Amino acid sequence: MRIGLIGTGRIGTFHARVLARHPEVESLVVADADAARAVELAEGLGGPAAGTASVDDLFTASAGMEAVVVTAATSAHAELIGRAARAGLPVFCEKPIALDLPGTLAALHEVEAAGTVLQLGFQRRFDAGYAAAREAVRAGRLGRLHTVRAMTSDPAPPPAAYLPLSGGLYRDCLVHDFDILRWVTGREVTEVYATGSDAGPAMFREAGDVDTAAAVLTLDDGTLATATATRCNGAGYDVRMELAGESDQLAVGLDARTPLTSTESEGPPAPDKPWPGFLERFAPAYEAELAAFVDVVRGVRANPCDGREALHALRIAEACELSRAERRVVRMEEVHGG
Repeated sequence: MRIGLIGTGRIGTFHARVLARHPEVESLVVADADAARAVELAEGLGGPAAGTASVDDLFTASAGMEAVVVTAATSAHAELIGRAARAGLPVFCEKPIALDLPGTLAALHEVEAAGTVLQLGFQRRFDAGYAAAREAVRAGRLGRLHTVRAMTSDPAPPPAAYLPLSGGLYRDCLVHDFDILRWVTGREVTEVYATGSDAGPAMFREAGDVDTAAAVLTLDDGTLATATATRCNGAGYDVRMELAGESDQLAVGLDARTPLTSTESEGPPAPDKPWPGFLERFAPAYEAELAAFVDVVRGVRANPCDGREALHALRIAEACELSRAERRVVRMEEVHGG
């Protein structure tokens, strides 16, 4: 299989290395707006199967691409998805499709009109812990589910220049929690109430963003969920989900590297090596989602996370932004694009 990869940043480099060693990928062609970075990455991959091309060249018939992986800047996602669709190429794209609903819907319409494949990079769906939680909930082992607590805590803020381009904490970060909440429970969010704080570094206030956020979400069966996020969790990278039912409760992401210290005398000690970031915490999940994409392209597996799934998560993020701005409960029917 011949795959083109667009974008050579941190996640693009990781994905390139994963694809280069996949047994079904015979040729990987790397492209970036910065051609020198593309060449550096391709040379680092080694072997005759790795090469470079311009972004424009990847979409020509003569390039012989069978699929495209998009890990470029967020602002380029929708355009690249559209170009892949018009070229008849299956595409894997890191989230989000776009930072707003009109851009997301336009890209989805192009994919659907072309009849091509779009798989979104919500890697938590491929994490063993979240998969086990989903199985437990679907099998009824927790009894009636009444409470879900989801959280994403980054160890340090991103660069200040990234914030105005990120879409904000709900769209950039908590969107993962919104997606996995739907995937694990099988339920839809009906209303949200969200708030946020910009009491941390000044760059968040300057960008009109918050460094810490919380949302209460009501699901369509009455289950209550909370989702919290922060950019300032100095203890380490902490992503967890707790699910409580009438019969049992369980936790995802609670292990020897969880950056959490118990105050109880017989509680677990502080971790020796807390998770430092998302690539380390979710490395197996990232590999699994790309392996799934290769199988989708081969025609041996159904798409595990299509563009409409990303739209659902974005609509919840949009509802949270509206709730935070207007300080009120927002019903999902108020957010168009469903």
